[in-house]
Parts: sequence; C-alpha cells; structure tokens
Amino acid sequence: MSTTADPATLSIDDVRTAAERIAGQVVRTPTMHSITLSKIAGARIYLKFENLQFTAAYKERGALNALLQLTDEQRERGVIAASAGNHSQGLSYHGTRLGVPVTIVMPRTTPTVKVMQTESVGGRVVLEGETFDDAYAHARRLEEEMGLTFVHPFDDPRVAAGAGTVALEMLEDAPDIETLVVPIGGGGLISGMSTVAKASGRDISVIGAEARLYPSSYNARKGEAMPCGGDTLAEGIAVKQPGTFTQSVIDRLVDDILLVDEAHLEEAVALLLQIEKSVVEGAGAAGLAAVLSYPERFAGQTIGLVLCGGNIDTRLLANVLLRDLARSGRLARLRITLQDRPGALSRVMGEFEAHNVNIIEIYHQRIFTSLPAKGLVTDIECEARDRSQIEDLVRSLTQKGYSVSSVALD
Repeated sequence: MSTTADPATLSIDDVRTAAERIAGQVVRTPTMHSITLSKIAGARIYLKFENLQFTAAYKERGALNALLQLTDEQRERGVIAASAGNHSQGLSYHGTRLGVPVTIVMPRTTPTVKVMQTESVGGRVVLEGETFDDAYAHARRLEEEMGLTFVHPFDDPRVAAGAGTVALEMLEDAPDIETLVVPIGGGGLISGMSTVAKASGRDISVIGAEARLYPSSYNARKGEAMPCGGDTLAEGIAVKQPGTFTQSVIDRLVDDILLVDEAHLEEAVALLLQIEKSVVEGAGAAGLAAVLSYPERFAGQTIGLVLCGGNIDTRLLANVLLRDLARSGRLARLRITLQDRPGALSRVMGEFEAHNVNIIEIYHQRIFTSLPAKGLVTDIECEARDRSQIEDLVRSLTQKGYSVSSVALD
C-alpha cells in the first residue's frame, strides 16, 4: 500500500491545503537576509533555516502531510519508509506523536547520528544495503510482507506538497526573491517549491543544485549518462534515480539544474557555520554551494536558499572545518628536507618562531625515502593567520637553503 497519487494532483492548492493541515505542528522557520554571504556571493542572499525544525530538517513537512491523510486502518497497521535519514526522523517523530507505528529502512552507510536520532524519536530502524536504492528495495518487500503503508521520501505528491510549504513561507517573508536555488536528491523539495514559485504570479526562476557525484536528475533532464556513485558530503541527496512524479514536475517547472563538487559543498558547510553560526549538512548547503560554484550566473540577483537539513556527524563536521582552514591557507603541512644532524630541526623551528607561525605536529621520515641515508624528511603541520604568513615563512626557509614543499589537499 503506497501513498503515491497521480502526478497531476500536485497544485498550488495542494500546497496551500498542506500548509493549513500541518500548521502549528511544525516550526515556521525564519527567512533571513545574510549580509556577509551576500557580499561574498555578489548577490542578495536570503536563507530559510529549515535546520531549525525539531528533527533539524524540512522533511517533517511532507511526512506529516502524508501521515495526516492515512485511513484509520493504515494508521493502525503502521507505515514504512526508506531514507538516508531526514525523512525517517520526520516520519518517526510525527508518526510516534500521532500513534502510528513507523519502520524505517536505511542504508548501512547512513551516518550514525541519523540512525540514533531516528530511534530516539520512536522509529524502528532496519539497516540494509549500501545505497538508498538497496534500502528502498528492501522496504518495498517489507511493505508487502507486513501489510504496511509505504510513505515515499520524495516521489509522492503529498510529500512534495508538504515540502512546498517552505516556499510559501519564504516568498511571504522575502517577497523580493527573484531566484530560488534548491537542493535536488529525489526531487520532492524542488517539486513542491517550484509549484509555488511558478504559481506566485511573479517571474521567479527555480534552479536545482545537485551533487556532481550523483547527477541523477541532471541526467534525466539533459539526456546525459554521467555516473552516479561515490562518497559525497551531501549523502541526503545521493540518489541514483529521481522519482517518476518528481522528475515530471522538474521537467515542467525547474529552469535549470547545476552540479556542485565536493570542495564547494565543504566550503558552503564551513561558511554557514562560521558566518551564520548555523550547523548545516552537506545536502542542506548545496544551494549555497551552487551559488559559490557559478558566481557569474547569480551575480546581482536576489536569491532564496533553503538550509534544508542540519544533521551532520560531528566528526565529519570537524574534518570539513579543518580542511576548509587548509584550503584557505590558515593551516598548512610543509615538507622540509634536512640533514640528519643535531640542531637541524631546532634551526628550522626558529624560523617558524620568527614568523609567528604555530607548529601543531611534526612528523619525521628516515626510512621510506629516496634521500641518502643521512637525509631526513620532516613534515610540519602549522597554523597561521592567513596564507601570506605561510608564504613568507616558506620564502625565508628557501632563501636559507632548505628544500620546502607544501602538501596540498587532493
């Protein structure tokens, strides 16, 4: 038993009805102008903080809208879903609140934080497969075996209508928005938001932002066959096959789809934490990543971005922040060739002190090197106020006869 309906049923009236249905049961999150991000992007940026929902993601809206339309029999038997995390939390939280049993099938690769949070709000989690598609297939088998109602995380007009309420609120709070840049995974969010935008009576462009490692909707839209796979920071939108219903809406209403690489996803996550003091997962930062990736495309526009989720593993977030510091030049690893004799390292450390560059770690390599037996390779991890301070240090070391190279991020 599925909640999927005819694609033609998704309209602005469906979204407005969904807004009335879920009102008071989800957070009406703020839409705020970001002065600093606007300066960086060369555009006027508005942010919709959907990471402030109780489960830290917009997915609550669509899940609740679907749950509230179940029959009494369906509510008693319970629902099942496949999800990389955020849909599962929204469905589990509101299902438990409404007295509906919820079973969630997740890929084994799902971040631990999302598994724990789903269980903490009442969902029963089953881990199966390596990808969303594996989890999805298993969930559909359990649906038949257990007589449950399947609530699709995106390919369902009821779910998309709930997601579309994000755009209703954004355009009410920031009526001057000209362009919406929306993350795309399966397409539920952008389907609902584009339905609202195109029915607004204003000329609003809707641009999709999709991870380059998982260009499924991009492929479907443009007739390409780019491979889908890999470890993306945006696991919430790592979908190999877009929904049939959602893609039909995307093809009709979305103006373009842009692909974003991992470096820009990492940069966007780091900027949102540093500038907006807001924790956002990779998928939630995809809209900002697209603006950073294609500055000429968005220059001078008034742009609405949805921070659609904030569930990111803390260890992963720490890695992202440190890698961002390395890319910006504030952290560096310098590889220096020395002679293996007393005082050699001490003299090098004196140069670091003279340039006020802080040493974090020192690594010696005597064995696995092509240098002569009396040679020594030393990697020194260090931090500085900016890239120019590191460059001054390297220049000084080179002038004193040392061979110095910087170990770059891939």
